[in-house]
Amino acid sequence: QVHLVESGGGLVQPGGSLRLSCSATGTIFSGNVMGWYRQAPGKERELVATITDVGSTDYADSMKGRFTISRDNTKNTVYLQMNNLRPEDTAVYSCSIDLVNYGLIYWGQGTQVTVSE
Repeated sequence: QVHLVESGGGLVQPGGSLRLSCSATGTIFSGNVMGWYRQAPGKERELVATITDVGSTDYADSMKGRFTISRDNTKNTVYLQMNNLRPEDTAVYSCSIDLVNYGLIYWGQGTQVTVSE
């Protein structure tokens, strides 16, 4: 079992920045992929970015250049640095960990990000 807790969400003005964190506790096997997803009101959940435990990253096209995912394996924590935020980035951001070799995926509860004047 893996437990994920996100933090760092909040209200920010357009053009501003936020840094989200997600800490994982529990039995975490190597070969995992941690990721950030978001879901805006009335929309389906979408991928933001993922990062493997050896640092390979992948981003949704609309986030490239503005968002940066990183992780600290010593702390089992993944981060999402979000710059130049836009109102359309408003959503609940959730982190996940995919224990690829075991077919297990765990999700956090999510943190609200609101971009507004």
